[in-house]
Amino acid sequence: MARVLRRLRSSQPVARFQRCCGLFPAAEEGAGDGLAGTLGGGDQPPTRDTCPRGSPARQRLPEANGVKSSPQPQDCAQKYVVKNYFYYYLFKFSSALGEEIFYITFLPFTYWNINHDVSRRLIMMWCIVMYIGQVTKDILKWPRPRSPPVVKLEMRAEYGMPSTHAMAATSISFTFCIATINQNKYPLVLGLMAAFVFSTLVCLSRLYTGMHTVLDVIGGTLISAALIALTYPAWDIIDHLILTSPFCPILSIVVPLLLCYNYPKLEDYSPTRADTTTVLGAGAGATIGFWLSNLYAAPNYPNESLQLSLPPIGEMMMVVLVKSLVGIFILLVTRYFIKGMALRVLCSRYQVSVNNLEARRRLEIEVPYKFITYSSVGFSATVLVPLLHELLGLI
Repeated sequence: MARVLRRLRSSQPVARFQRCCGLFPAAEEGAGDGLAGTLGGGDQPPTRDTCPRGSPARQRLPEANGVKSSPQPQDCAQKYVVKNYFYYYLFKFSSALGEEIFYITFLPFTYWNINHDVSRRLIMMWCIVMYIGQVTKDILKWPRPRSPPVVKLEMRAEYGMPSTHAMAATSISFTFCIATINQNKYPLVLGLMAAFVFSTLVCLSRLYTGMHTVLDVIGGTLISAALIALTYPAWDIIDHLILTSPFCPILSIVVPLLLCYNYPKLEDYSPTRADTTTVLGAGAGATIGFWLSNLYAAPNYPNESLQLSLPPIGEMMMVVLVKSLVGIFILLVTRYFIKGMALRVLCSRYQVSVNNLEARRRLEIEVPYKFITYSSVGFSATVLVPLLHELLGLI
């Protein structure tokens, strides 16, 4: 068993998977003999630089047990050749399903167009798995795959185990399936298959992009599955407390802030604290919005707005599209203005420049500005956008 775990933790299986999918280092012999070279305008496939000069990947990343490693030249300025563009674009897209752009679109979409109950459960599980995943990374301190032999399409100055992409994909897909199976008319097998395909694509994309070992991905998936199983019996209880407890708004702010301010400390900077604050802030703002919506009977979306039995389907889809576009626009505007305002106020308070990246990474600036920004986004998604939808006659 120990040998198997070491094998799964090594970089070689990741490199072999990349080669099977047509991704090679530019210097590897025979890598230029590909059939995708026409996309580069010549006989050879285009080479790409994964680590431009000045990239955060050139920063030191502490190894396990607190032993720091100096920057590794082989982890930077590596060019690669793509011989199969189908896999390249498939896995690049799949990897984006674990990024902020997906969360800021899909999670509010479920609230505006599918079901409030489903949305609350998704956001609850998303916050739980992301916090546990990010903290686990900084406690275990397992490095990401080595390059070479792995080709890295992304550069992240953080640890690898577990894969939070795998955790979030597993949590969101299977939570959605479980929460909707009794409310929508589709077979359980179909829902489970869709959840499996979604999470598998995201997990494989982390191998393809060279960001995680096989063990990172398996570990993230198993942790997420365990958290779903452990919390499922309490979903209804937690949901009831979110909607009815008078302490909900206070706890929604105090608990996430305590977790963020007491996040595990590292010798070198890692973006995991900022990412965690982003998730918990969005969850806090959304939770307060849920509570207010229930208390003051805010606009209620139809619980079965996406069922195909509702005629006419064309008109329904147009309304869904308009609601989504209006909502996402409001969220992006909110994010832009609140982020700028929070940064200016905090930087003025601590007498540092807004453009000073090192100063913005300080605990007393990073946590409050991230939390304020994304709690505003979560609140807007669950309160302001529904009110605007009602004003525009979209409900």
